Amino acid sequence: MRRMALLAALTLSVPAVAAAAPVDSGTVLVECSDMVSDDERINAAIGASPVGAEIVISGRCLIDGTIRLLGDRSYRGTSRTGTVIRQADGANLAALVASDSYLDDTDFTGAPVTLRSLTLEGNREANPRAGDGLVLRSWASVVEDVLVLGTNRHGIRVTNPSANGTLLGNSQVNGRISACHVAESGGSGIRVEDPGNAVTDWQLTDNWIAGAGAAGISLDNTAGWYVERNHVYDVAGGAIAAERLFGSSVSDNYLEGFAGFGIRASAQGEAASTVAHNRVVGPSGGVSAFVSVRVNYGAAAVAVVANTIRGSGTGIGLDYQAGTGTTATIASTGNLVTGVTTPRRVSSGVTVTTGM
Repeated sequence: MRRMALLAALTLSVPAVAAAAPVDSGTVLVECSDMVSDDERINAAIGASPVGAEIVISGRCLIDGTIRLLGDRSYRGTSRTGTVIRQADGANLAALVASDSYLDDTDFTGAPVTLRSLTLEGNREANPRAGDGLVLRSWASVVEDVLVLGTNRHGIRVTNPSANGTLLGNSQVNGRISACHVAESGGSGIRVEDPGNAVTDWQLTDNWIAGAGAAGISLDNTAGWYVERNHVYDVAGGAIAAERLFGSSVSDNYLEGFAGFGIRASAQGEAASTVAHNRVVGPSGGVSAFVSVRVNYGAAAVAVVANTIRGSGTGIGLDYQAGTGTTATIASTGNLVTGVTTPRRVSSGVTVTTGM
C-alpha cells in the first residue's frame, strides 16, 4: 500500500515549459521542459547565479548529465510533485545531483548548500550502471522534504571521498538531513561514507527509508551525530548501521521489515553515546541481533535504554561485545525484549549496570 500510494502521487501532472530567468536579484527561476537538455539549462542557471542566490526549479526535468550544486546557494522545487528530476534512459549517471567539491575532486569540502521540496527519480531499470541520487560533499548543508526514488545505488550519500577518491583534508560538519523519503534504492537509503574522520556532527532526523537493497541507514562514522525519529521499513539488509559511535545518539527510530540486524553499533573508546527509545520489531528475515554494541578500542561507555524489541522467535535481543584489549560499561535498563531466542548476550570485558 505504501509503494502504490507513492507511485500514484507521482502520476500528477506538472508544467512542461522551458526557461531560466531571474525573479529578483537573489532568485533564479528554471522551468524544465521534460527534455534531456534540462540539465544543461539548470547547470547554466546555477553557474550564472551570484553567491547567496536561490535557484528555484519547476516542472518535470529530464537529465542525462549531473546537476552541479555550487556552494553558498539554496536550491528548491515548488513541491515534490511540482519538481521532478528524472534520469533519462541510458544516462547511467554517477549521481543525479552532486556537490561541486565532489565533482571537482578537491581535497576540501564544499561551501554550504540547501536543497528542498523536490523529487529525484533514479529510473534504475533503464540505468543499470548508474550510481546515487544525491551526493553531498558540502559542510553545514541542509536537505529536507526531498523524495528520492529508484536509484541504482544509494539514495542520499554524504561522502568524504570525491568522485575519483580524493579524501578531504579538512572537516565536513554541521549538516542536517530531515523529512526526506528515500525508496527503492539498490544500495542503502542514506549512506555516510567516511574512511577518515571528516563527516561528523550531523543530524539525520525524521526521515522515511523504504525498500533499500542494503541497510536502510549506513554510517561509516557516527561521531557527534543525532540519528533520531527515522522510520526504516521493508529493507533487504539491516535497519541502521552506526559505526564508530562517538558522543552520538541513536534514538526514537521505528524499525520494521528488516533482515540481518536492527541496530548495529560499534563504539569508540573516548566518549559516551546513547541508544534509546527505539522500536525494533517485525523482522522480515533472519536476524543475528536486534540491538548490538561492540567496542572498537579502549573503554567505551554506552547507555542502552528503553528500547522495545519484538522478534519472531529467533535471534539475540541485546548483544554487548568487547574484543581483546577493550572494555565497555553499558547502562542497560528499561528495555522490553520479546520473541527472541536469547534476550541478552554479554561478553567478557563488558560491565552491565542499571545506571544511576
